[in-house]
Amino acid sequence: MKKRGRGIGCNLYGVGYGFSRPDHAAATIEVGDDGTATILSGGCDMGQGANTIMCQIAAEALGIPYENVRIYSSDSVFTPDSLCSSASRQTFVGGRAVQLAAEGCLSHMLDHAAELLKCPKEDLISRNNMVYSVKDNSIAMPFPALAMQCHLDGKQFMDFAWYDNTTADVDHDTNQGDAYATYIYATQVADIEIDTDTGDLTVLRVGAAHDVGIAINPMLVEQQIEGAVLQGMGYGMMEDFIVDKGVPKTTGFNKFLIPTAKDAPDIYPMIVESDVGRGPYGAKGVGEGAIIP
Repeated sequence: MKKRGRGIGCNLYGVGYGFSRPDHAAATIEVGDDGTATILSGGCDMGQGANTIMCQIAAEALGIPYENVRIYSSDSVFTPDSLCSSASRQTFVGGRAVQLAAEGCLSHMLDHAAELLKCPKEDLISRNNMVYSVKDNSIAMPFPALAMQCHLDGKQFMDFAWYDNTTADVDHDTNQGDAYATYIYATQVADIEIDTDTGDLTVLRVGAAHDVGIAINPMLVEQQIEGAVLQGMGYGMMEDFIVDKGVPKTTGFNKFLIPTAKDAPDIYPMIVESDVGRGPYGAKGVGEGAIIP
């Protein structure tokens, strides 16, 4: 006989290390004389798309196309430290450092643009690879032209930023306090079918709603959620670590099954956006928040 059931899992998760543990990131951005930008960031892209996100953030802050941004990351010889790719923090902390570095770099360049265009700096913005006055659109120049002029005139076209996300600890007597800079929230609902004669279990579909702040790259968020659902299925259904009288019989990762694409149910990721204002452009995180429920 086959029967069906439904399970609901909810969670909240603190983004970053929290509890007064050091939590920082740094980034350097340099604009070349052709108007392209290079990011140096110590954050590690493990396949979650961090490098893509950093380039998107820099492009948005500088007002240039995403295609005009490159990144060098994870090399401790020449990239500034951004700590680990853990605690769902790289977009929130590393991305904020990239945003600050890009904004600082643009600020230096707009100083020179104000001289060249003979208008107040506060009237200038950079959008769509153009620098122009918000009060008079005829006062404008291409961003690459400004970059070239900054190089020729010896003006600053790079910046370094350090972002400290370290929070206060909770009260050691009451355990009360706001230990994290921000939180992510999620609810997942799973429909399953089980054969009561054989014990065979099939996950039919999973709905996963996640508050990630502002989704800088919705496709990457959805992929994180889908991957987390499948990994959670592996934890719960396939990965059996066997111990016999204190002796591990499962001696390696190749001794148990993990889910493949063919084991994946229908997964319906739902992005819930809420701008909390502290992360880059309101972004928070998704990593562990997607696998916990």
